Formats: sequence, C-alpha cells, structure tokens
Amino acid sequence: MKKQVWSSVLLICLSFLFASSFCVEAQTCRPSGKIRGRKAPKGQCNEENDSLCCIKGRLYTTYKCSPPATNHTKATLTLNSFEKGGDGGAPSECDNQYHSDDTPVVALSTGWFNHKSRCLNYIKIYGNGRSVKAMVVDECDSTMGCDADHDYQPPCPNNIVDASKAVWTALEVPLNQWGEMDIHWSDA
Repeated sequence: MKKQVWSSVLLICLSFLFASSFCVEAQTCRPSGKIRGRKAPKGQCNEENDSLCCIKGRLYTTYKCSPPATNHTKATLTLNSFEKGGDGGAPSECDNQYHSDDTPVVALSTGWFNHKSRCLNYIKIYGNGRSVKAMVVDECDSTMGCDADHDYQPPCPNNIVDASKAVWTALEVPLNQWGEMDIHWSDA
C-alpha cells in the first residue's frame, strides 16, 4: 500500500513538472530561421551609432516573435537615428516619416511591434534608475536583414528597444556608455 501511495505522489509530481515545463515552453520565443549575410555595396551600410554591417557568408538568426510583453518586460536598449540619412535607413514604418533624434521615439523588435499594433502609442522605459515615455514609430526587423531595405545590417535580435538619442539623454546615461544597456519597459 505504501508503494502505491508513493507511486501516485510521484506520478502527480511528474505530471505537474511536465505541465509546467510545457507552459513555459509555449511562452518561449524560438528562432524562426537563418539568413546568410551579404556584403554591402560600397557606401551602402551606415555605421552611425556603432551599427554593424552584415558579414558576407555569416549566418544570422531570425525571429518572428519576441519574449512575452508584460508590465516589466526585460529588453536591451540600443541607439538608433530616426533622422533622414541616419542609420535607421528608411522612414519610420508607422507614419512613413523621419523623426528628430531630439524626440523620444523607439523601434521595437518584430514580435513586440506586433504588426503595427503599438504604432504611435507610448511605452515607458526604465533604466539607469530613471524612466522616460517614448513613442513607438518603427519596427526593428527580426525577420530580415543584410539587404538594401535594412541598410545591409543584420536582423534585429528579438528583445530590442531601439531608441533615439533623446531617450538616452532622458535616462541620463553618460554619453560614453551609449549604445547598449539592459532595461525593462511596459506599455504606457
């Protein structure tokens, strides 16, 4: 009888662990594929703000999703220019406009951009002990890259908030630390 009770307890525990891991697994964002890097034609990859250019032959991971967005979503803040001629490339996806780097605007990784559902809405960014509201104006494409449309830059990782200089200034990050920083964000 004791063995049967322990067997039942063990079976229940294993079932619970399996169900828990399945739920966690269902919420994970897995890579959706890879693209092979192509070298940019001379002068076609803008390296402003330490932007990287694709390396010929290198494989880059792509994502159609991002980690689940919550009221405390962890992300990596990166620096981007949204001005004409800046490293952001084309006009912003949400309004087909360029934006001043003195305005707090951001581009979100493909999953968080969610088919333009956050377009022209604000998010609140927390970092460096401060916070700032910024408008979502663009997508940081996690599904494609290494082509003219993406300024010959690699696909964006799936956890990026790509921000204008105004965001970095509002968070009071010292200029010599601009480029990449751990933050968290939420819809405002």
